[in-house]
Amino acid sequence: MTTVTLAVCSREETNRRVLQAFEGEAQEPVISFESHELLWKTLTLKRWQLLQAMTGAGPMTIREAARRVKRDVKGVHGDAIALVNAGLLVKTEGGKILFPYDAIHVDFVIKAA
Repeated sequence: MTTVTLAVCSREETNRRVLQAFEGEAQEPVISFESHELLWKTLTLKRWQLLQAMTGAGPMTIREAARRVKRDVKGVHGDAIALVNAGLLVKTEGGKILFPYDAIHVDFVIKAA
């Protein structure tokens, strides 16, 4: 099973992971956000539902994704573009969208201001 971790971490932490990967150290899939606010702005409830519907389903058209989440195609298209830009969805050569992971792990800590 391939699990992607969504994390809130600094640019320095992200750079450290990239350098380790360039040095040949295996890295688990991680998509990082610079703040909690950016994570929640990107991953709205409807986008979470879209990811859940696409988990393990393979490539699909936006129309099929919209059918699965019982939403209009235009709204799902906008959400799919946002998720592609965030690195969670991939556009295939055939124009379909793909969630290339079997699971999502969310990892962050909220501290006092």
